[in-house]
Amino acid sequence: MLIQLARLAITRYLETNQIIKPPQDAPERLFRKSGVFVTLNVTKPANELRGCIGFPYPEQPLVEAAIKAAIYAATEDPRFPPVSSGEMKLSIVVELTALTEPQVLKVHDRKSLPELIQIGRHGLIVASGGNSGLLLPQVATEWKWDSTEFLVNCCLKAGLPPDSWLLDGVDVKVFEGEIFEEVEPAGEVRRKIVGGT
Repeated sequence: MLIQLARLAITRYLETNQIIKPPQDAPERLFRKSGVFVTLNVTKPANELRGCIGFPYPEQPLVEAAIKAAIYAATEDPRFPPVSSGEMKLSIVVELTALTEPQVLKVHDRKSLPELIQIGRHGLIVASGGNSGLLLPQVATEWKWDSTEFLVNCCLKAGLPPDSWLLDGVDVKVFEGEIFEEVEPAGEVRRKIVGGT
């Protein structure tokens, strides 16, 4: 339901510049507060990222956050131009990741942080000062990273030096995600399993 809602939100916004309201008949669990990310991937000519925006913390109902994240992924991702209506219909698949609340990893020896990160299960947030970077659980498996490479790349995404995760005062948080994706544009929706879990 969330994938279909995300697609509808994007399509309606692109065509009318209006933000849809959550359906009142949506299951109650979708009105619980949750973090969420919406990822748009182009399938033609090749599978490539086209937009990804979300909210890592459970500050709004999942159904509302999914609508906003979908629209932002299509129109506000600074790495890409806005998605066109035709592109959305013909070549983009929607992926949605509903997140658990991020938890800070606490260790006595920062060098042991990689041992606490489960590839295919955990997503990461690295934050220090005003800098923050987030990588979804599926990113590490797609790039075939181990947990140290995952930490390094999350530091780089935050605009921090690659070994910043070793420094006191740099927060490293993990979260989990339940991932759903379209098989083809506006097609069948399936649960995405990453890392064999």
